[in-house]
Amino acid sequence: MLNGAIRRAWGALALAVFGLLSFPAAGQVMPEGPILAAADLRAGQDLSGQWNWSIDPYRDGLAGFHGGEAGPSQRRHADADVANLRRADPLALFEYDMDAAPVAMLPASWLTHSPQMRHYQGLVWYQRRFDAVIDPASRSILRFGAANYSAEVWLNGKRLGRHEGGFTPFAFEVTGLLRARGNRLVVAVDSQRSSHDVPPPVTDWETYGGITRAVRLINLPGTFVDDAWVRLEADGRISADIRIDGVQKAGLPVRLIIPELGIDQRATTDMDGGLALRITPRKPIQRWSPDSPKLYRVEISAGEDRWHDIVGFRTLSVQGSQILLNGEPIFLRGISLHEEELGADPTRHITDAAADALLVEARDGLGANFVRLAHYPHGEPMLRAADRLGMIVWSEIPVYWRIAFDDPAVLEKTRRMLAEMILRDRNRASIALWSVGNETPIGDARNGFMARLALDVRALDPDRLVTAALLTGREMDGGRQVVTISDPLAASVDVLAVNTYFGWYGSDRLDDIGTFGWDLPIDKPFLFSEFGAGAKLGYHAEGPPQKFTEEYQADYYRATLAMAEGIPTLAGLSPWVLKDFRSPRRQLPGIQDGWNRKGLISETGERKQAFAVLAEWYAKREGTR
Repeated sequence: MLNGAIRRAWGALALAVFGLLSFPAAGQVMPEGPILAAADLRAGQDLSGQWNWSIDPYRDGLAGFHGGEAGPSQRRHADADVANLRRADPLALFEYDMDAAPVAMLPASWLTHSPQMRHYQGLVWYQRRFDAVIDPASRSILRFGAANYSAEVWLNGKRLGRHEGGFTPFAFEVTGLLRARGNRLVVAVDSQRSSHDVPPPVTDWETYGGITRAVRLINLPGTFVDDAWVRLEADGRISADIRIDGVQKAGLPVRLIIPELGIDQRATTDMDGGLALRITPRKPIQRWSPDSPKLYRVEISAGEDRWHDIVGFRTLSVQGSQILLNGEPIFLRGISLHEEELGADPTRHITDAAADALLVEARDGLGANFVRLAHYPHGEPMLRAADRLGMIVWSEIPVYWRIAFDDPAVLEKTRRMLAEMILRDRNRASIALWSVGNETPIGDARNGFMARLALDVRALDPDRLVTAALLTGREMDGGRQVVTISDPLAASVDVLAVNTYFGWYGSDRLDDIGTFGWDLPIDKPFLFSEFGAGAKLGYHAEGPPQKFTEEYQADYYRATLAMAEGIPTLAGLSPWVLKDFRSPRRQLPGIQDGWNRKGLISETGERKQAFAVLAEWYAKREGTR
């Protein structure tokens, strides 16, 4: 059985083999600012609602046309009442007024602010006015769930900082910067990406620029619980690693309580505010699983701070080609999913209800127990829903296609993004797999880059499994097509995974796919991380099925599933994809019209014929290895 220590050693060996070229090999890249574990459960002021917005395609609010500081007439971030200033001085020149700018409801992408914003890529300014309760004894932290792609933030005219990465949280301490009335929060969100960004500009999903997740003002005691990681060890004990932030963090008494398990443990932090507990529960643990997604309330007291999370306990390991959940083999009956709510005009605002609607359709409709959340970290409502509903999760960072693997700065930002994802979500029992990338082209720089990411995963969370969507090769053997994993990154992962589209891309006939052989290592589990075919709901054709008809998609699923049945190491699959999703690269008139049509349901939730094909196959696999 492959445990965390062995996986760490294996990852180090792979890294040594690949090398990292000129990349630094030591030191964990961590998020800037506080971690704020379980921040979504912290009491705070929700800044959702009406925000003013203003487009800035030439970025005049950031710099003048000669490259210097933006002039007074363009400084949207300034703490200035433009209307009053213009009344006081008729000669004052302003070419903006954020207080009078159009209003949008956030969180949401600007794609749905107005029809003119549908394909806008660039800079948009947002402003939120709010009052605040000032408590001199507390610390105030402004926390963003995500802003896509980069965001620069000002509060009352003071620049707080910048964050890059459209799918992970970031926070700024604003203690001493708030006022009781009329705070002015300004955020410059830029959706444009270059070849040195993560993800790069060319993808197969909608960008959804804007503030797409919640913004909250959280007030905390001067010394507070910043990070707490609580999980079940293989020996049945519970481990809790706790990190305190604040001037009184050293030698601070800490109390951890799990009421249902009879746990009430006390200890004292070290000089750095850290604390590691290993606890034997007084009562039996009901382990989390898809059949029984039991969750426990975990409470921590540290000085004046009271922290809690809702946590499931389970173990995860691999044994040969099997994935073991709580020591028992499990077959992952999955589906892939983009972070896009059901509806004709989605805006990437995933509420608890929106997450439930998607995951319940997968669980109860398809009979799935597994979801691949692609191709970036999804928001906290989706992960919380997966915990509640008993859905095992593959979570990944957007290392996708053409990354600048030879740029050390890109590696650093990617490692930070990876840490932001893992530190936010490693208390989620549903997450089984951390993925470090999807379909990335093989090369020396890429191999070292990806191996470094795998090592980071093992350092931050050695108890979960590392994977990636790898590349394959094909060869003839005795007149038979045989598929192999040609990707050297296979040495760095715990679970092998590939995307296969035989019969959709290329000239393969569906009748031939079932005869394909797979030459795979026998000592690692194998997943089909993607396969799929496009179909427009209600599109049918006379005669033999043709692509984009519901009949062809259904036949494609039958052929691919028949091929899957011949793979002895197959531990699961997550076909592409649950629902049709926005993708500007898909423009076949009358069929795609800006939608990727590989969904088993339409964008509004109607099921296609292939949905029943997969559901029937999963029903036969339920309860099997």
